[in-house]
Amino acid sequence: MAVQGRRRAWLVAILAAGLAAGTGAGGAAAATKHASVDVIVSGLPGASDLVARDVEAVGGHVVTRLAVVNGATARVPANSVNRLRRMPGVRAVTSNGRVHFTGVDSTLGYDVSGDDGSLYNIGEVTKAKDAWNKGWTGKGVDVALIDSGVAPVKGLTSGNVLHGPDLSFESQNVDFIHTDTFGHGTHMASIIVGRDQPSTGSTYANNSSHKFNGVAPDARLISLKVATNSGATDVSQVIAAIDWVVANRRTGGLNIRVLNLSFGTDSTQDPSIDPLCFAVENAWRAGIVVVVASGNDGTNRQQLASPAQDPLVIAVGADDPQGTNDVRNDTVPAFAQRGTTTRHVDVIAPGVHVLGVRVPGSRIDNDNPQARVGTRFFRGSGTSQAAAVVSGLSAQYLQKYPTATADQVKRALMVYATIPDSVRVINGGEGVPDIDKAISSLKPAWAQAPTGATGTGTLEAARGSAHVNDGTTDLTGEQDIFGHAWDSASWAAATAAGTAWSGGDYNGNTWTGNTWSGNTWTGNTWSGNTWSGNTWSGNTWSGNTWTGSGWSGNTWSGNTWTGNTWSTSVFASAEWD
Repeated sequence: MAVQGRRRAWLVAILAAGLAAGTGAGGAAAATKHASVDVIVSGLPGASDLVARDVEAVGGHVVTRLAVVNGATARVPANSVNRLRRMPGVRAVTSNGRVHFTGVDSTLGYDVSGDDGSLYNIGEVTKAKDAWNKGWTGKGVDVALIDSGVAPVKGLTSGNVLHGPDLSFESQNVDFIHTDTFGHGTHMASIIVGRDQPSTGSTYANNSSHKFNGVAPDARLISLKVATNSGATDVSQVIAAIDWVVANRRTGGLNIRVLNLSFGTDSTQDPSIDPLCFAVENAWRAGIVVVVASGNDGTNRQQLASPAQDPLVIAVGADDPQGTNDVRNDTVPAFAQRGTTTRHVDVIAPGVHVLGVRVPGSRIDNDNPQARVGTRFFRGSGTSQAAAVVSGLSAQYLQKYPTATADQVKRALMVYATIPDSVRVINGGEGVPDIDKAISSLKPAWAQAPTGATGTGTLEAARGSAHVNDGTTDLTGEQDIFGHAWDSASWAAATAAGTAWSGGDYNGNTWTGNTWSGNTWTGNTWSGNTWSGNTWSGNTWSGNTWTGSGWSGNTWSGNTWTGNTWSTSVFASAEWD
């Protein structure tokens, strides 16, 4: 990243400018004293007003408020920059010129080696680029992404994305099926497997800053859509998607070894009985590395979101690189949930101002225009992005060690990680993984003890406070999105036996009619991708609702999934950077 070097060069340039403007030592001193510089001041979440006061306190003035960094552009005295960096609301102060992106538009190429949140620099922090140079790019590994879908935008159209089932409320609309109307899933996908061109042997070994590459650019992503443009989904849909991944992990040439869950609920149900936790444990036991975001409500709730609270999975918190490649000076941002002494994050990964691909016209794109970078990219902060980074690292590891168990992958990422000097284990786990060291070392001989989980708790408790709503009534209790009764005991037995999905039937009910032709893979999509014409299990699609079941998913009974918990990447302007 060489950010420290650029900062030194910038300060040297300021000094040189002062010397040139003055006459003699006295003139130089006077010029330096009174010289002003243009800076970007980024603040902590919700600290925009405090940043403005901090700027004024050091004798500067705000030029433009920047919600994208919770701060502002400002002009300040050159000799007050270091003082400003130490002010209470300030996260970082950088030269305004350093964040002038060159060729960030799709028509001009991609050159953001100087941007802290670019995948180019995240690859340096995690040493993913060093692993690329040795050929470990995730090739041959499939990563399942359960999210809001993936849109066919540049970087995700070179054969590296396949569509699994669309279990969302939008699946009956031919214009929306499989695509991403929310914008979150595409952002995650680009972090994991994005690439500007197919691999041709040494494509990724040249470390070019002019090509957009995700962490594992040669891995393949299997998208399972569960959320609509409002983020609407129910835990029953998420569990069904996880069960599908387990049942089809080797179907038709698939090799699903990683599952990314960049979301969570605020459930407090014991993981040993929680159905969502049991579902991810079942995936883990099937050899799938389950990577889960820890949550973004760290200032109010330390407990990890569910299912990150399950002890088997990799719970990922967010890391702020602080403008350098050296992990030792990193911090954990205030928004990231850390966990408790009983269960805290396992690792952290870059999750501040991450630059991924945008979906023009999507919900988060329309709601957060300040997060756009050029015409192609979008900036976001959260443990969602951090989890996506770790999913990419897991794919790299599994290319090197295809027989590694999920436990071994987790252990390798934790053992070969660096914890920042000022970060306690409860906040940062074992720190930021160094994937190059992990891949260059032998597989660890390690296995986690069985948890004894049963999955026989309630679906309602698994929802926490997140409920889908038909505009009048919340979906509550032990019923799925069709109003079918949910029996946790019978479901747990079926999912453990691998029989929850049977052809187009799930958990004893027909969700798909005769679509998918008995789960036959036909290329890039499942055969018959319209859920049996205009109906879904007998519930006729009518506009934006199923008139048979009523759950339209247009609203929530709060802001949990679309606010502080859904995807653990907050889309409100306060934290969606």
